[in-house]
Amino acid sequence: MINTYRKAGVNIEASDLFKENIKSILKHGKINGSEKYIGNFGGIYELPSGYKNPVLIASTDGVGTKVKIAAASGIHNTVGEDLVNHCVNDIAVCGAIPLFFLDYLAFGRLNINTANEIIKGIITACRKNNVRLIGGETAEMPDLYRSKDYDIAGTVVGIAEKKNIPDKSNVKRNDVLIGVCSNGLHTNGYSLARKVLLKKYKLDEYIPELRNVLYKELLRIHKSYLKAITMCYRKGLVKIISHITGGGIVLNTKRVIPDNLKISINWDSWKIPAIFRLIQKTGKIDDKEMRRVFNLGIGLVMICSGDNITKVQKILKSINEKNYIIGEIY
Repeated sequence: MINTYRKAGVNIEASDLFKENIKSILKHGKINGSEKYIGNFGGIYELPSGYKNPVLIASTDGVGTKVKIAAASGIHNTVGEDLVNHCVNDIAVCGAIPLFFLDYLAFGRLNINTANEIIKGIITACRKNNVRLIGGETAEMPDLYRSKDYDIAGTVVGIAEKKNIPDKSNVKRNDVLIGVCSNGLHTNGYSLARKVLLKKYKLDEYIPELRNVLYKELLRIHKSYLKAITMCYRKGLVKIISHITGGGIVLNTKRVIPDNLKISINWDSWKIPAIFRLIQKTGKIDDKEMRRVFNLGIGLVMICSGDNITKVQKILKSINEKNYIIGEIY
């Protein structure tokens, strides 16, 4: 007879233990003050002073079917970092400085060790991005997910001075596109990549073209570009920036330019990383589809006037962000 929550598949005691673990991990991660609010009904954050006309900017996202790679390989901390960095990049390109983060973890059956590793990754990225983790939710839903399945999502909130928010109307014809390199798929295109690659290769297989084991390549952490974005905006050298996520370079960059302008990309101006070439070759995918689904080695596109190209590239070089001039506005 199913007459308790535990028999229905939900372990409240495990959830309570996990909440206590989060507090301990937060202290160890040196995100001071966050741990005392975990377990309350809402996250608490005091807004910073010094803004004349502050605007809050928020973003919610997940990491898609990349969690399937994490679950199959038994490595769960990297997707936690992916989650934070993806969200931070999304608001940073809007001119925001990230303030706080909230997570949502959903399991078929709560595995405390798995949950701890995910949270460790989230806290690592929060610390690196100077973001406070102020709350979240952990759900156990055995009727919705299989026992070892899980999904994660997160929300970041940041702040900006209203007058400093980038305005796409400033983008003009002949402005230049500077592509800042990614380190792999980041968090997009995994449904196609998995279907293609796992028909031929095992996750723990060493792939000579990659010079790496497949799961390690697919679990490369989605980079945080916060420092690069902030430095270029503060110097006034970049008009606006696109974060290259689902939809690829063209569709994401169209979001940040006026409707009457178009984008010209020189697809031969940078070397496409080996992981994308492997996906294309293995799946016999045409160029148009690859460009529509994947970032192809470009994580950000910075739009600036021709006069500022050298200055922008000098800043990026100073923080070891590899970049290329990849096109222009017309």
